[in-house]
Amino acid sequence: MQLKFYNSLARRVEPFEPLVPGKAGLYTCGPTVYNFAHIGNFRAYVFEDVLHRTLEYAGYALTHVMNLTDVDDKTIRGSRAAGVPLRDYTQTYKDAFFEDLRTLSVEPATVYPAATDHIPEMIALISRLVEKGVAYRAADGCVYFSVAKFPDYGRLAHLDFSGMRSGVRISNDEYAKDAVGDFALWKAWDEADGPVKWDSPWGPGRPGWHIECSAMSMKYLGESFDLHTGGIDNLFPHHENEIAQAEAATGRPFVRCWMHCAHLRVDGEKMSKSLGNFYTLRDLLAKGWTGREIRYVLVAGHYRQPLNFAFDALAAARTALSRIDEFTVRMEALAKGPAGQAPSAGSPEGQAPSWPNRHLEAFDAAISDDLNTPLALAAVFSLVNEGNRLAQDGRATPADAAAALAALARMDRVLAVLARPAAEVPADVRALADARAAARKAKDWAASDRIRDEIAALGWTVKDTKEGQRLAPAAAPRA
Repeated sequence: MQLKFYNSLARRVEPFEPLVPGKAGLYTCGPTVYNFAHIGNFRAYVFEDVLHRTLEYAGYALTHVMNLTDVDDKTIRGSRAAGVPLRDYTQTYKDAFFEDLRTLSVEPATVYPAATDHIPEMIALISRLVEKGVAYRAADGCVYFSVAKFPDYGRLAHLDFSGMRSGVRISNDEYAKDAVGDFALWKAWDEADGPVKWDSPWGPGRPGWHIECSAMSMKYLGESFDLHTGGIDNLFPHHENEIAQAEAATGRPFVRCWMHCAHLRVDGEKMSKSLGNFYTLRDLLAKGWTGREIRYVLVAGHYRQPLNFAFDALAAARTALSRIDEFTVRMEALAKGPAGQAPSAGSPEGQAPSWPNRHLEAFDAAISDDLNTPLALAAVFSLVNEGNRLAQDGRATPADAAAALAALARMDRVLAVLARPAAEVPADVRALADARAAARKAKDWAASDRIRDEIAALGWTVKDTKEGQRLAPAAAPRA
């Protein structure tokens, strides 16, 4: 597979050509662990997981680094408000983050470096910048990066800084996207930081947010590496500052390909607590949706297009996944069927069926073309439709079914939503289903319909097939 990705630096889709053939180095901006991550955050993390899986699917030996920002303005404010040490405060949200990743079937990164464990590396990088004359200690005790001394500043964001104000010092970790000024590499301690401080050549203090990613990415991936990702809101100033810090220190290109995902909106509006449309993953799980359904919504849109998250989309995901599950059950039953059936349609007798490969090739073409997940899902449903049509016509053999299941499993190495989860039908629902089966056997249709309605009231549907009853969660969660 020849992978192609949109490079934000070049503003075009380019073939992926790693620095070391057969290997890939990927750095993804992880969470600031001051609260539970929300679904806008997980839009980025799931996009990065699809990238991670695609690189491995294409055969690359991947080193994936995702940082944990556990010291910045937000984490310090949160720990002081809670009255607990910074490490204890952030550990709660680190644990929650990893639990959420498991819920969404996100593959683990190779390493998750925490900022507080890499202060020496940050001090060393700042020292290099001071020695090169591109950073300076100001009267307030902070060390700033001098934007004016890095001529390529603004290259990633494609901004023209000529005529703009220079020499403005910005000490807070996050600032307006149109702000231009020298940014803090090392922040001198003040009372607002409480007990959070480390010794440095410039006095006690802590690193600025931007230096953290430059120092940790280079520690684990080298001074130049292949891929760096994040949300589009990270592009400027955070990623712009990362480039400036790294390249000013090393004199080498920092990252070959930058990839950014677009914003997530909820019901067409920006997500905010004041609008009542702010959801963590836990909020959605509490409403009866599953991690699989949430992940499906997040992968169904192309990562570079804004994604509108709505409960109707979750309901549609549940319906789509039910179709895939029904197909899987049908193919599993057929694969175990008796031998001696007619040869597969389109495949000479004795040869492996070829029709599933057509859909797998379409899937590969889509996912290798800048992670085109909408087209990849279209290939999934083309496979489902053709397999169902052959089975309905009586022309599908066990070999067809086995090949279709193998293609589906291969696709799921990237999407991680197609595998049918183990049935977890509540005991009361199972008992009602058994009672309904008995009623149907006795041709008591009134009782059968009544029990079906009772099952529906518990949030489940029951479907009659040749293989018997099939239970599935309803198209909308129970209240």
